[in-house]
Amino acid sequence: MKKFILSILTATVITPVLANTSEVEQRLKDQYPATKITSVRESPAKGIYEVIMGRNVAYTDEAGRYMIFGHLYDMKEQRDMTAGVLEALNKVDMAMLPEADAIKKIEGRGERKMFVFSDPDCPYCKRLESELAKVDNVTIYTLLYPLDGLHPDARRKAQTIWCAKDRVKAWDEFMQRGTLPESRSCDHPIERNIRLGNALGINGTPTIIFEDGAITPGMLPAAEIERRLAGGGRPVGGAAQRVNAGKGD
Repeated sequence: MKKFILSILTATVITPVLANTSEVEQRLKDQYPATKITSVRESPAKGIYEVIMGRNVAYTDEAGRYMIFGHLYDMKEQRDMTAGVLEALNKVDMAMLPEADAIKKIEGRGERKMFVFSDPDCPYCKRLESELAKVDNVTIYTLLYPLDGLHPDARRKAQTIWCAKDRVKAWDEFMQRGTLPESRSCDHPIERNIRLGNALGINGTPTIIFEDGAITPGMLPAAEIERRLAGGGRPVGGAAQRVNAGKGD
């Protein structure tokens, strides 16, 4: 009899009854009233719940006591289970992006479109320009986005490039050879670009926004840019297969 009771107790400990997602969501809202909890759902890992907080993702237990901030990986399938969720949450409405405030460069027929937030003094932005030169049939909108904290002179250079008679030529010559055009005064969109970038949560350059609204921070090789322009979406990969897209600045 004692063995029977012990077996029942052991089974209860090992296989707890999981709360449903609505219970977990309400529990989180009660415990963290200042946090915007958008939604809660079961994650692929049993007993762990995915919590959407605006544009952020976290994971918690059913009690909401422990929170994990980071990416969840399926090591068997070598898949990053969080990357796709974050990309969907952070997609941009392309109508928000002002073409008139960008340097417009057309390669080939220019049928495809992408936006790039770029800082003239960012070394990875210069590397990205070399990769973009290998991509055809695309219109590239470059939003000048100087990072004052990292590059104190970038704002002056961005304004000088924008006020040049030929902005595309001025941008290319500076990014390729470090040559600035003659300084001129004009109205420029630098402050608007900075406000827009801040609103989108962009804190590094380069940051690419593809036509499907997906934001991709960091430098990408031409082959990956081409794949994304063709509608390939984010590469699926786990801890051992993630694409190294380069660092931002």
